[in-house]
This record gives sequence, structure tokens and C-alpha cells, in this order.
Amino acid sequence: MTVTHSTVGTTIADGLATITLARPTASNALDVPTKQAFLAAVDAVAADPAVRAVLLAAQGTNFCVGQDLAEHVEGLRADPSTAMETVGVHYNPLIKALTEIQVPVVVAIRGACVGAGLGIALTGDIRVVGAGAKFATAFTGIGLASDSGLSHAMVHALGYSRAVGLMLLGDRFTATEALTWGLVHRVVDDEEVEATARELARSLAQGPTEAYRHLKRLLRTDAAGLADALEREQAAQEALGATRDHSAAVEAFLTKSPPVFEGR
Repeated sequence: MTVTHSTVGTTIADGLATITLARPTASNALDVPTKQAFLAAVDAVAADPAVRAVLLAAQGTNFCVGQDLAEHVEGLRADPSTAMETVGVHYNPLIKALTEIQVPVVVAIRGACVGAGLGIALTGDIRVVGAGAKFATAFTGIGLASDSGLSHAMVHALGYSRAVGLMLLGDRFTATEALTWGLVHRVVDDEEVEATARELARSLAQGPTEAYRHLKRLLRTDAAGLADALEREQAAQEALGATRDHSAAVEAFLTKSPPVFEGR
């Protein structure tokens, strides 16, 4: 079965569901239609009893650069007080749905994986990464804190010290660093990412599915912590979305100018 939306595609064959972000010319940035289609695809896959494993992939040279800032700046110009409603309306439901998938989820990552794109990648169970991949949380660079579950996932995966450093400073990190820190499962040549990830996902789709379901439940015991983190992230982003620093920083990003923060 194949279902295609203009920016998200879904294919199910032999127990493996592949969900593919398909905005390559925008580096798979997440605009509202893409977020809506992505959530619909995840919900459909999660409800399908024939699905025994999931592969998250992306077209083009970048996995996902997070929020579509060109769309976001329009919301800021219209009304900064409501521009961050997307966190509660779109991102939180998407991260919850991805996290609650009961079968194994493999993520294939090439190129840039930043902001909400990193949050999405961290919902997976196994991450296969191209050697040239680049990661960053990116939020403080535009005057925000975090969303897409990153405040929970980064500390859970890396420990507080490394997580807070990466998030406060917005440092980029490489595939090799991500592997060394235990954030990803395997690093391969960029051109081998999807084939390697698909091979792993197909193997999992032929494995002991019920055992995998129970194992995921045993390993993911901190669902309450994630739910709390998503609520706190939403409150922070909604407050920060109305600040002058954030509006100015997004405008600066789109004009490729350095942001100037005034602390308000």
C-alpha cells in the first residue's frame, strides 16, 4: 500500500511501513500541511495491525531542518501572541504519536537534523546516520527554548551537563560525536544511509514483534516525564514566541543577518 501527500509519503509492504518527508527543496522544513500530513501518516501506521516495523526517512540531502521559519515569520508578523500555538496543536501530538508507536522505529538521517527535526529523530529506536550529518538543537539562536520533546530526550540520552551545554550554546555536533555519545546506532557513508536503515527495519519487521512491543514498554518507562516536558516546553515557547528577541532573530535568520538580542 502506498499513500502520498504532497510533502509526506507512506508505503507499507511486508510488515514494514516507510514514512518519508518529501519537501527536499525546503530541506524538509515543517510547515502546517506537512505537520498535519505527518501526524496523519503516523496515526494510520500505528493503527495498522499489519505493520511490524517503521522506517522514518526523508527525500533530499537533509533529514529535517525543523520549523519552516518562512511560514513562522508570517505568524509572528500577524500576531506574536499566537504564533507558537503550533507547539500544542502540531508538535506535541506528533511527538507523542511517534513515541507511542509500539513496534520498532528506525530513522534514516542524512545532512541537517536540527530543531524539531532532531526531536523527531530522537523518538526513534534506532538511528542510522550519514557520515556527513550535522545536528543542533538550534532554538536559542532564534530566542526560543525548545520543543518537540528535546528538553526531555536530550537529557535522557546524554545526561544533564552535555545536554544543557548543547542546548544553551546551540552547538552543532557531528555524526561521529553523536555516535561517540550514544545518540545514534550506526554511522555509514551518506549514500548508504537509507539502504542500511531499510535493511535493519526489514529485519525487525520479520522479528518477534510481540517481544519488541514488550521490550519497548519496559525500556520506555518515563512517559509521564515526556508528557510533563512537552507541557513545559509549550508554555515556554508560547511565552518566548511573543518576545522582541524572537521576532527580530527570525527576521534576521531569513535575511541571513546576525541576530541582535536585547534580552526582551
